[in-house]
Amino acid sequence: MIVAAKWIVTAFAAVALLGMVQVQAQDSPQRKEIKRADLGGTTNMEVILSTAEYKPGESIPRHIHHGIEAFYVLQGATVETPDGKQIQLPTGAGNMNLRDVPHAGFKVVGDTSLKILTVHIVDKGAPLYDAVPK
Repeated sequence: MIVAAKWIVTAFAAVALLGMVQVQAQDSPQRKEIKRADLGGTTNMEVILSTAEYKPGESIPRHIHHGIEAFYVLQGATVETPDGKQIQLPTGAGNMNLRDVPHAGFKVVGDTSLKILTVHIVDKGAPLYDAVPK
């Protein structure tokens, strides 16, 4: 009886873990959410703190956010734009991407991963990011 109960618990845990993996796959696999909270007040916005790591050869597709994204480069790297221009994103750099303004659309090149910390202040319940509208 105890052995059967252990197998049932193990099966439920495996199903739950697969469900978590499936949810994460809907988002960027490079992004790891640290914390999410309501902005408060009378707004319908939330704050999302995340880190992301993009390894050499990985791309960050061009996208928009439904709010503001602030980022800080934890580990700099070289990225390449679609037209072949290489840009160095140095450690310690930071910037903000404004609501609905397309950004990114580059690939990490060289032998160093790009690691960033992001803070998003976005519409609650909206996707964190969307493809650029056509």
